[in-house]
Amino acid sequence: MIAVRSLRTVLGWAWILADTMVSAAAIGISGETEFSERVLRAWARRFLRVAGARVIVRRDAELDPDRSYVFVSNHTSNLDVAAILSVNDHPIRFIAKKELSRIPLFGWAAKRMGHVFIDRKDHGGATKAIRERIGRGLRGASLFFFAEGTRSVADELLPFKKGAAVAALETHLDCVPIAVAGARAVLKPKGLSLFQPGTVAVVFGAPIPSSSHALERRDELVARQRTAVEDALRKARKLVAGEQRREPGPRSGGAG
Repeated sequence: MIAVRSLRTVLGWAWILADTMVSAAAIGISGETEFSERVLRAWARRFLRVAGARVIVRRDAELDPDRSYVFVSNHTSNLDVAAILSVNDHPIRFIAKKELSRIPLFGWAAKRMGHVFIDRKDHGGATKAIRERIGRGLRGASLFFFAEGTRSVADELLPFKKGAAVAALETHLDCVPIAVAGARAVLKPKGLSLFQPGTVAVVFGAPIPSSSHALERRDELVARQRTAVEDALRKARKLVAGEQRREPGPRSGGAG
């Protein structure tokens, strides 16, 4: 069984890498277009299929397709991005760590599509980069933050960074909390691991109005974002647990 999973993982990663480069080339050439959006979502769904992840989604409120938002999510695995992209109809622009921009072809394509790379140690520079992206106009796209700043290896959420709250307050955009559960069991957050097919749940919480908060009291919005993501995470874990009870055979790994 381990040998089969090992072979599947090695072949799977080789396929994902090749598919990522082909998709990145297409996005880089096309730039910030609807075609690139379709390419990105198709890539996400293929990634999930190869990893053996089945995504289920819950939406606590309907989002206006003509509005931009600030999405705020937990981060548990490299699978999170694909899971969210596969079920999210809104064009989103990720706020990501600058190290990812150094990946050949990938970094260029991401910049061409309008994603933002920041130095997490340079708060001033990070804020400037996000403001410059906002200044160019979102044109219907939404900003996306993994508010913990890194992948969490524990069940508890890490402290939230302030970037998502500041962006929401400066743009007057509502925040949408997102929680992902089950991804860590399919693909561990750090280090080498084998694909373990399973269910991943994505829960979109109700939007949090930014108009009821002030920039000088941004910590209050940060706290409200974290509470909303925690609530969505409880719902996501229940969805995963419910699916596991319906599936035959033993399961391993946590729901976070």
